[in-house]
Amino acid sequence: MAGDARLICASRELADSGRGVRFEIEYFGEPAGAFAIRYKGEVHAYLNRCAHVAMELDWQEGVFFDADGRDLLCSTHGATYHAATGRCVGGPCIGGRLLKLNVEERDGMVYFTGFEDD
Repeated sequence: MAGDARLICASRELADSGRGVRFEIEYFGEPAGAFAIRYKGEVHAYLNRCAHVAMELDWQEGVFFDADGRDLLCSTHGATYHAATGRCVGGPCIGGRLLKLNVEERDGMVYFTGFEDD
């Protein structure tokens, strides 16, 4: 694990297709919102910014999934994203994707370890 890994939450806080956990990171030298979710048993994390228009996805804190618990949903524009990849699957974001973050789950805890392109 990288020396700058940061604790996000306890693993038990992320239920499969349930509420996510918001956290803050530094992105291009500025504070930025991010979130972690669990989908099909795996933890995924993204910058909390719609690919269509740079707005946060959740209108209620931690509510990122659609009613079926399958896709992530931008509550403002209706853009939908595949939960495991961040790829846009519907709405005005076609061709876009969420910025995926690297996370590590170990010893009952979830850590942010950097950006996918690092």
